[in-house]
Amino acid sequence: MKIYTRAGDDGTTGLLYGGRVRKDAGPIEVNGAVDEAQAFLGAARAEAGVDHPLAETILGLERDLWVLMAEVATSPENRSKLTPGASMVTDDMVTALESAIDAIMAVTQMPTEFVVPGENRLAATLDVARTVVRRAERLAVTAGLESSLVVAYLNRLSDLCWAMARSAAGASTPVRSLGKHN
Repeated sequence: MKIYTRAGDDGTTGLLYGGRVRKDAGPIEVNGAVDEAQAFLGAARAEAGVDHPLAETILGLERDLWVLMAEVATSPENRSKLTPGASMVTDDMVTALESAIDAIMAVTQMPTEFVVPGENRLAATLDVARTVVRRAERLAVTAGLESSLVVAYLNRLSDLCWAMARSAAGASTPVRSLGKHN
């Protein structure tokens, strides 16, 4: 099986359940940013290692993002074909993110001011994932995803990435303690 089809050589890409759109269409831009965020989450999971307390959570997020991307890659006229939790974001998926945030914040001393990312590679990678998720969220707002929980999911996911990064960082370097660069 070849991985290239040449179907996209005209600048379009296929949608789930049929149809084609330009590769710079709003939903495709959203999925591009989500794909990038998913890759950074994968890098964070690899950095953490299988025994790290965050590894399973990160893997679950990576899997959830496939669900989200399926929903985003479906044209409005085919939304009825989506399956909640398999190809469409659900309230339970958003609530699960909130529960994960609460669990991390219950056991992690959170900073009270802005921090400088980069205490270690895992925390830095999670911070990069967070910023890419925020970009995906901004793109999703303008992509016409009415009657969807995609924006809410991405909003909570960015919060969870921040909480995981702070957990992975341990003590964080606050912005105001940078010495001569205050």
